[in-house]
Amino acid sequence: MKRIFFILCLLAAVHATSQKNIYESRKFDDLTEAHTVLAIIPFLTHLDLKNEISKEELRAREEKEGYAVQNALETYFSRRKKRKKFSVDFQNIKNTNALLAQNDIDYDNIDVHTVKELSAILGVDGIISGNIDLNVLLSDGVDTKFNFLDYFLGDADYGSIGVKISDGKSGKLLWKYEKEINKKSGKNTDDLIDRMMKLAARKFPYDREKRRDRKKDPTG
Repeated sequence: MKRIFFILCLLAAVHATSQKNIYESRKFDDLTEAHTVLAIIPFLTHLDLKNEISKEELRAREEKEGYAVQNALETYFSRRKKRKKFSVDFQNIKNTNALLAQNDIDYDNIDVHTVKELSAILGVDGIISGNIDLNVLLSDGVDTKFNFLDYFLGDADYGSIGVKISDGKSGKLLWKYEKEINKKSGKNTDDLIDRMMKLAARKFPYDREKRRDRKKDPTG
């Protein structure tokens, strides 16, 4: 019995490790040398819910989830910024969304605008954006009770999320973090973002310690 439990734990650990994927541009330092402010925009959401709902309600729920991620990221960055963890500031999302609205950009059409266009409109050096695919309403809270059987039946998988940072001037991708979402990821959107960003903290390119280490070892 102990051996079976050990194997299950090992499989779960391997599964969790395979869920994290981080990319960083080799030109990151060159492209971000003058970066001071980033904007977080609403995430594009795709919901695949078991219960049947109208297209209008589905779109409204997808929009809600997209703004929930935007808000959760701002909360996370704000907490760490107070501890002087980052080398950049983050635009208040109320200002971000107001500027977008003033330029007739909303959740339904934000994806047709380029990073360069959005950066110019928002007056920032870079854009934090992303996609989230869910089969649950994460912002409403989800079941996080651990059960090995759920992992093998697929009931523990809630979807995936990708967070990316793009340079405002060139439009080039600077950094991307992808992760699968399951019962162990968090009980709601704030919990998910807090946990996943903590896992990526030392890999976050604007982290002061990371940049300091990189300057000490330019080849690393």
